Amino acid sequence: MSLTSLEKEERIIGKKLYGYQQGAIERIFDCIQNYPSNYNLLYQLPTGGGKTVIFSEIARKYIATTGKKVLILTHRIELSKQTSHMLKEFRVPNKIIDSNVKEVKNDSNYHCFVAMVETLNNRLKEGKVKINDIGMVIVDEAHYNSFRKLFKYFDFCFILGVTATPLSSNINLPMNEIYKDLIVGENISSLIEKGFLAEAATFNFNVSLTSLKIGINGDYTVKSSEELYVQTTMQQKLLKAYELEAKGTKTLIFNNGIMTSRFVYETFLAAGYKVKYIDNTNTKEERRSILKWFKETPDAVLTSVSILTTGFDEPSIETIIINRATRSLALYFQMIGRGSRVIGKKDKFKILDLGNNVARFGLWTDPIDWKYIFKNPNIFLENLRSDDEIEKKFSYQLPDEIKKKFSKTENLEFDIKAAYEEALDNGEKSKLALEKSIKQHAKMCVENAESILDAYMLSNLLKEDIAYRIKQYSYCIMKSSANYLKWLEEDYQRLLKLRIIKQFNR
Repeated sequence: MSLTSLEKEERIIGKKLYGYQQGAIERIFDCIQNYPSNYNLLYQLPTGGGKTVIFSEIARKYIATTGKKVLILTHRIELSKQTSHMLKEFRVPNKIIDSNVKEVKNDSNYHCFVAMVETLNNRLKEGKVKINDIGMVIVDEAHYNSFRKLFKYFDFCFILGVTATPLSSNINLPMNEIYKDLIVGENISSLIEKGFLAEAATFNFNVSLTSLKIGINGDYTVKSSEELYVQTTMQQKLLKAYELEAKGTKTLIFNNGIMTSRFVYETFLAAGYKVKYIDNTNTKEERRSILKWFKETPDAVLTSVSILTTGFDEPSIETIIINRATRSLALYFQMIGRGSRVIGKKDKFKILDLGNNVARFGLWTDPIDWKYIFKNPNIFLENLRSDDEIEKKFSYQLPDEIKKKFSKTENLEFDIKAAYEEALDNGEKSKLALEKSIKQHAKMCVENAESILDAYMLSNLLKEDIAYRIKQYSYCIMKSSANYLKWLEEDYQRLLKLRIIKQFNR
């Protein structure tokens, strides 16, 4: 289903409620009317589904039917401003409580307040908040744990949390300890089918993540990620992935660390692309200028850390590159969600994964049992596929652009594990598997070259395939130290060039 220009405009300004949004409002309001006045309820809806629209209408309806006031909590100033604007679209006068507000007095002109978490917490501690008759607290991006410290001040209120991913950002503080029930909204596939979200094409680029360390919050540490992703091989893998699948598209890159992001900037700049970086070291003026440039430049590349995962909306993004690994399902969906907006003729976008995240969580569109995850977060996290398991089951495929270079060869596949097992069954040395692999690679190069130099050039295109075969061989012999793998790859490439000379001379 496609949306008319009028429908898209109405959706953007929040003046029209669609069927699934109206249905969600009715379900939530039914709980408000029938559950205790201090009940804690959680609502889930994918990024781009219109959570702000839904809770703005709930706030309006609650104020109109009860006469009580509503407090909306956010953790980013950008979200506060967006929320305030949407409330005004629904004709709900509201006041933002940010760092500029030193005291919050009871004001009959406002029945709704939008508050920054830290600011409100400070003012509450100082005793400078005097708002009477708050009946409901709405928590945006409820999976963040910064909100918990405020709940003690509002234990008499109905608390409604909204999130795209009802899984806490801290494994030690599960959401089911705060919220008593979860209402699940429309799923991603349905929103795509109805034309509310863009369709995604996903491309995986396998990365060896065994060097990464997991921190106390359950995700990979910035330090171990930086050590891996700043390496020249990883920077070149990223650049190659971009050039193969995303060149010329408006691209947003997510990294796990400022150093990595700066390296990405230098790599793309050296390659001649229009690129800028953005992180928390930029001033507000610099951020504003960079985001304006990104919006107005069709083929812009913007490399970032975590600053754009929430509170940032640029519908014209055509490609999301996840240049990091994460064990946070919430972060995974937030990053992808930055590219899922529909605008104009854009109804598709690309996801390039360089962190084995798709292998860990599944495709963005895969069905998810949010009720189960909400009730059993630890079981879900404990059963995430390990990096070692992901690597062992990964099957490398030559990209189409490289396959074209070897069009004269009928079979480009080679099963190193099968060759290893065959060698053992015949009582031969295990290295015979590598010798057969080298022979097949040499045949591919010679068949598609007119000179030895051409064949050498073709062999350089097989580096990732060679690395994959070496890795699979290392699993067979149960020996996979970094130095040993490096030596095997170098030896393989040396022997491959010798084999090319031999086969060419024939």
